[in-house]
Amino acid sequence: MAEAGLVTQQMRDAVGVEGPPTTLEVDKTAVRMFARAVGHTDPVFYDEDEAKRRGFRSLPAPPGYLGTPVFNPANSDPTFGAPRRGGPQIESGLKRRLNGGTDITYLADICAGDKLTSRSKIASVNERAGSIGPMLITETETTYTNQDGKVVAISRGTGIQY
Repeated sequence: MAEAGLVTQQMRDAVGVEGPPTTLEVDKTAVRMFARAVGHTDPVFYDEDEAKRRGFRSLPAPPGYLGTPVFNPANSDPTFGAPRRGGPQIESGLKRRLNGGTDITYLADICAGDKLTSRSKIASVNERAGSIGPMLITETETTYTNQDGKVVAISRGTGIQY
């Protein structure tokens, strides 16, 4: 069993607290670049006429691509240039971190030209015993809404600290 007290009251209080929204853009160049980078060869990701022929408004976002965060120096990390995102962060004092996986549920088409808003929160935090000691398992949930206010995707991720 993991050491008692790894999950603090502050961590429990962070569960369900939504972080600030992040704006993401889906554009044709990014759709094509992502599709190419992950090896998609289907013309629907590259040829807008083909995408429209198949019933899409424009190039559809490939699986796993949920837009590119809009850079704004006023609210971006000065070191990495990325917008500060997400909900509250869990700090446990454990030094190692591992991505335990991500699951994305798509609820509607996401196409080039869409402007998405993402909102993240910690869904749960638990401790478990690992082979090399205690682990903190954090589940996060991010909801993606399009420019029309429609929820288009929900992403659930697992973070492991040990």
